[in-house]
Amino acid sequence: MRIMELVQPKTATGNDAGDHIEDEGYADHAQRTLADALNASGRDSPGAEDQATDETRADVCMADFYAHMPDHRYIFAPTRDLWPASSVNSRLPWPAGADGKKVRPTDVLDAERSVEQMVWVPGEPMVIKDRLIDGGGVIERAGVSIFNLYREPTIQSGNPKAAGPWLDHVRRIYPGDADHIIPWLAHRVQRPGEKINHAIVLGGSQGIGKDTLLEPVKHAVGPWNMQEVSPAALLGRFNGFVQSVILRISEARDLGDMDRFAFYDHMKVYTAAPPDVLRCDQKNLREFAVVNCCGVIITTNHKADGIYLPADDRRHYVAWSDVDRTAFSADYWTRLYGWYASGGTEHVTGYLRTLDLSGFDPKAPPPKTEAFWHIVNAARPSEEAELCDLLEEMQHPAAFTLGDLTDAARRSGRGEITEWLTDRKNRRVIPHRLEDVGYEPIRNDLAKDGLWKIDGKRQVVYARRELPLRDRMKAAQRLAR
Repeated sequence: MRIMELVQPKTATGNDAGDHIEDEGYADHAQRTLADALNASGRDSPGAEDQATDETRADVCMADFYAHMPDHRYIFAPTRDLWPASSVNSRLPWPAGADGKKVRPTDVLDAERSVEQMVWVPGEPMVIKDRLIDGGGVIERAGVSIFNLYREPTIQSGNPKAAGPWLDHVRRIYPGDADHIIPWLAHRVQRPGEKINHAIVLGGSQGIGKDTLLEPVKHAVGPWNMQEVSPAALLGRFNGFVQSVILRISEARDLGDMDRFAFYDHMKVYTAAPPDVLRCDQKNLREFAVVNCCGVIITTNHKADGIYLPADDRRHYVAWSDVDRTAFSADYWTRLYGWYASGGTEHVTGYLRTLDLSGFDPKAPPPKTEAFWHIVNAARPSEEAELCDLLEEMQHPAAFTLGDLTDAARRSGRGEITEWLTDRKNRRVIPHRLEDVGYEPIRNDLAKDGLWKIDGKRQVVYARRELPLRDRMKAAQRLAR
């Protein structure tokens, strides 16, 4: 069962939040105070704020805040920012209690509008009652609440039949890929809580309108639900960008040999699920759960020295444009952005919200385009071909050590590959190259470090990946004997 199905609120069967407060008199007092505060701001009851929109509120009021109890700060619901108690008490009027004494707004929020967790999950209400999330699972618990940090888009739909200028632009720069790109984008708009298990790579020369293509889509999913991050920032510790329906990684280019591998490996968790739930680590905030539903778009101007993709990749659809910026007239962009501003963005939103997605499978591996194979082949270094030739001469052994491979290269007179294998600075790259040609390390489960003792030295054994695990283990054991 998906996480979104699990967190849907059910009718509470236990006591409400007020029953857990030890001082019942204070709870009653706080309840009356909250009701007075809500009525003063034009609200009918403590629950009415869930039906009203933020735009209908004339001023900041008690109904705009929830108390996040784990760190005892206060969520400002319109923006999902966390406020300290001092700011809340300074901003809100202090209501009078039954005894006429002023009550701190934060005391009222603690008693009557508290939540036990924060989560980011599209398609669910702002406050999810009687549920807690632990890892990827959901705990049913009466009287608790989760605050949902997701905010829905506010743009209205226009006429889907009037979206022609945007469709023409997409098909102009990606004529062979538009039939995959457009349903992918429509899926992000219609089903923001469902994961697409592959990223879109939008490539082409600078100035052809890749950003322009995405501009109305940003408003269709909600500008706050489309995050942009650089490749270098994505490799860092903080990952607040996972709170996104569309995650755009801009200007991907050659990051150096190891960083390209690291980037590809790091992206696996974001481009496909499982995991169904990610931990969001934002600076100065407690970690919280985010449903893994972001759709990744990578934009790049570099084909040969851009991202790394192996031949067996199943997580990237690569669209490449051969259009040059000189193909567009001087007023093309003025006219298109003018159309966006005069209702075109709403028309694109309406088109994407109503497009039939019955033929689009978000879990299926994407087609491998000609541009995909160009990137794969461009990423193949000269050492890969030489390794293939060397392993063919060795008759594709079931297992070998790096020493075996180096000795074979020397015997065959392959000076360049011998030099590459013996250069210590390549030690971290060699396992990736061997993986590309079908060999991977086999761990020795009887040794803490996983290495095999061969000829009196602890060594890594590489085994042919296509063999069953039992056969790989036997081949490694023969070397060790």
